[in-house]
Amino acid sequence: MTNITRKIDPEKIGISIEQIKKYINDSSVDPVITVLEALQQDPSNEALLRQLADTLNSIGIFQGAVLTYAPYVNLIRSDDPFEGV
Repeated sequence: MTNITRKIDPEKIGISIEQIKKYINDSSVDPVITVLEALQQDPSNEALLRQLADTLNSIGIFQGAVLTYAPYVNLIRSDDPFEGV
């Protein structure tokens, strides 16, 4: 497996978490917030990036809301080499 390095900005993840909490009032997004908080603490953790992709895929229609209100999450996700695997 190729080690893909990327620069993930913990501050932008924090802003994303705030936006999700502010605009989405549903517990369905709590797992996304949990993964983002862990990723904020350890932004180079590839396992957390895979977990974020899996978690986003598991929240159904709320995925669109997360990606709308927290566009940085979409940027991280679009750079996910494991997406669709």
